[in-house]
Amino acid sequence: MGVRPLGDVVPAPASVRPGGTPYTITGSTRIRVDDSREVRSVGTYLAGLLRPSTGYDLRITDDRGDRGHGGRGDDGIRLRLVSGDRDRALGDEGYRLESDRDGVTLTAREPAGLFHGVQTLRQLLPAAVERDSRQRGPWKVAGGTITDKPRYAYRGAMLDVSRHFFSVGQVKRYIDQLALYKINTLHLHLSDDQGWRIAIDSWPRLATYGGSTQVGGGPGGYYTKAQYRELVRYATSRHLEVVPEIDMPGHTNAALASYAELNCDGVAPPLYTGTAVGFSSLCAPKEITYDFVDDVVRELAELTPGRYLHIGGDEAHSTSHEDYVEFMRRTQAVVGKYGKKVVGWHQLTGADPVKGAVAQYWGYDATGAAERAQVAEATKGGTKLILSPADRVYLDMKYDRNTRLGQSWAGLVEVNRSYDWDPAAYLADAGVAPGAVLGVEAPLWSETLSTSDHIEEMAFPRLPGVAEIGWSPQSARDWDTYKNRLAAQGPRLTALGIDYYRSPVVPWPAE
Repeated sequence: MGVRPLGDVVPAPASVRPGGTPYTITGSTRIRVDDSREVRSVGTYLAGLLRPSTGYDLRITDDRGDRGHGGRGDDGIRLRLVSGDRDRALGDEGYRLESDRDGVTLTAREPAGLFHGVQTLRQLLPAAVERDSRQRGPWKVAGGTITDKPRYAYRGAMLDVSRHFFSVGQVKRYIDQLALYKINTLHLHLSDDQGWRIAIDSWPRLATYGGSTQVGGGPGGYYTKAQYRELVRYATSRHLEVVPEIDMPGHTNAALASYAELNCDGVAPPLYTGTAVGFSSLCAPKEITYDFVDDVVRELAELTPGRYLHIGGDEAHSTSHEDYVEFMRRTQAVVGKYGKKVVGWHQLTGADPVKGAVAQYWGYDATGAAERAQVAEATKGGTKLILSPADRVYLDMKYDRNTRLGQSWAGLVEVNRSYDWDPAAYLADAGVAPGAVLGVEAPLWSETLSTSDHIEEMAFPRLPGVAEIGWSPQSARDWDTYKNRLAAQGPRLTALGIDYYRSPVVPWPAE
């Protein structure tokens, strides 16, 4: 078995300098950590990845030496945090990986950087390392140095648990898949017309009644507060920040069905299991609406340690412009009151985004110039953008006309189309400066998806490309080289049990 080339990973590293003798992980290899809890946690995670397939003990030891147990004291896999001016350029998420015959050293300024470095290390090992039973080695890491850090601070993926409900275990599985490609944000779409998925103590019927169904009329479901906290904890352990979304004032039929008083006419509509959009709206003129918003945001903010809270705002076709502007003004104030930063879909720019608000742009080639100009104008006032163009990174769009799952309203999105664009230039013609782009996010809407296999068929292999768009410098990216690095990921995805879409534009190896 050959040694994987040092730079043959996804996302592409910022700097790769091959050279020297590879390091071979053996039964005597130790994972050496300092005495910090954070570094030991990363070391424990790494050992958990490698032990099943290698069959090695991979004991975690103090980095100061292990001479009493047959080691030289500096061999093995070393995880190190540095501080002060040293390696300042690595930032909060960067790392350096150095490999030679004596071992592998991962250096970072923050635990997140070490964790991302571990993802690079695992990709430098044979794909069989991902299997959960003992495999044949050797387990070699190419010699040389990788110095790496992300292009964008925000690299996200969204999972819609409202149209179809996904269990805690299913979401954790997706979190692990996101972590492999250095995604650092999980956006959970927790409410929509078809289902409300988070327990709110002050409005209990939202979950028990509003969460009782899904598209097609299935049983639905919701997360208890303990389950949501567990998801946040698990995401945090993989260095992902959770961004919860309560979509308002439209996409609210589940809430309207749960509480009649949220409707302008005081009559609760029936639960909805279809896939139409734009027909529902909270009653913006009613004061109880803002009591509802305050309670929901307060309880969700208490559960969520991250910086952001997403308030939706898209496709509010049943809300007048005047009501929409007033609703967004008051709702943004509530988010700020509870210590969170506002994120909204880019229709928020048609209201008055508060200072520090982030707009998530989901437009596509058919989006009109006026709407794009409105978004650009908001960025001139300081609003940052997350780019999620529907005809590039909506993972629920069909690959081609024969794709069995997904939708096609934004077009057909093959793997090369999803990859081959530059966030800094994407809205430049509308007047958006590169510095206004906070990052990228790949949404996965679930109207047609109800299982983990469905998620994986649509996310892979497009998700790794979106991750590379967010992480790698533009100079390191081009389709012709990327498609070969992506093809090399095929056996790894298979080893992880991911039944990915075998796109014909990618030269997949025989497995």
